[in-house]
Amino acid sequence: MKKQLLLLALGIVLVLSSDAQAAMRVDIYGPGQNIVNLALAAPIRGPQAEATSMGAALQKIVQQNLSFLPFMRLTDPKAVLGGVVLQGYEPPTLDFKRFQLAGSDIVVTTYWPEGDSGTRPVQIRAFETNTGGRLFGKEYPKVTSKDLPEVADRFCADLLEALTGDGSFFRSTLAFVKKTGKMSANVWLVKPTGRDLRQITNMPGESMSPAWSPDGRFVVFSHIDKQSHALGVWDRASGKVQRIRFPGNVVIGPAFTPDNKVAVALSNGKYPVIYLLNHVFQKERILEGGNSINVSPTFDKTGTKMAFTSSRLGGPQIFMKDLSSGTVTRVSKNGTYNTEANLSPDGTLVVYSRMTEYGHRIFVQDMMTGMERQITFGPGSDEQPSFCADSYFIAFASTRGGHGIYLTTRHGGDAKQVPTGGAAYFPRWGMPGGAKK
Repeated sequence: MKKQLLLLALGIVLVLSSDAQAAMRVDIYGPGQNIVNLALAAPIRGPQAEATSMGAALQKIVQQNLSFLPFMRLTDPKAVLGGVVLQGYEPPTLDFKRFQLAGSDIVVTTYWPEGDSGTRPVQIRAFETNTGGRLFGKEYPKVTSKDLPEVADRFCADLLEALTGDGSFFRSTLAFVKKTGKMSANVWLVKPTGRDLRQITNMPGESMSPAWSPDGRFVVFSHIDKQSHALGVWDRASGKVQRIRFPGNVVIGPAFTPDNKVAVALSNGKYPVIYLLNHVFQKERILEGGNSINVSPTFDKTGTKMAFTSSRLGGPQIFMKDLSSGTVTRVSKNGTYNTEANLSPDGTLVVYSRMTEYGHRIFVQDMMTGMERQITFGPGSDEQPSFCADSYFIAFASTRGGHGIYLTTRHGGDAKQVPTGGAAYFPRWGMPGGAKK
């Protein structure tokens, strides 16, 4: 099992040959939201021989994964004249016409050349139906039933990258806090699709505001017990957790910079000051301070921009600091109570929570156009937004169906709940497997 997963992790997959590569692209960042119609052909073991064991299980996971993409509409198999069990898995035996007539832009074929039980290879391809051009194709060797979620995630990440230029969503893991009682909350991890749910801390007291390191090794968080406040650090390599105290200080909202250092607000009873810590979590220098509350630092992927919350104008508002020049500008221009800023990795958007007469709602400020957009509308209260590495998907905590985590996008739209198995707060994206090389 470990060897099989290692093969997948190292990307030892065979790129399948093709006469032509398709060039379909989907703009998920522009103001319009394109819809892509995708058909999943039935997995096969040979001509018109459906793969009903691991093939069917993999198909189900892929379908569940793709349901999280708001710009993708899956074709109903019943709408495909002639059915989805095909004579072949690639041209010339792949019949594109039936999928064109069903309105599909893309068709995905899955072929199990040695059958789909035991340990077997599987080949997955995606084609444009109008041109017959291949978006991509890969073979995953020595796949067992336990490997199917990993194969599905890798395929969906590759498909998403082929279409949009970024497959981070399916390569990501959310860190979040699950609360089980008064002064009892620990840090958990889960895929944005709800798989691989697991607890990573088991500490008396309350954990808050987890954040991933860019290299995917650490999760830092604020931790409060009956005696003290501390910075919690979970090491993925060892699985161990340490508490780092700053005597006399309250620890608020840590975040990583792109060079794997931590920024955190510390308060000794006066106004919180945002400090940069070095690689051994000691104070290095002040990033922002003064005679006002300054908390919740967040950075773009270049490390030159820092968004944060400050009370310098009275009520809390969102500000941006150019760390090269030291210039600070106001981001949130509306409302009297804006908090919990999160800067998109590409530096173009800031998402934050605003207190409204209907509860907290999530807003996005476009730093390029100056336009603000409300992206959640309840019911309940929506808080603690966080950008995925693709600067497109946004996770947030909401009370709309009990305390849970939901996903939306920079454009808004219907929110989809992430299964977490209990009251969940403070979602933050990370890529513990590392970015695709």
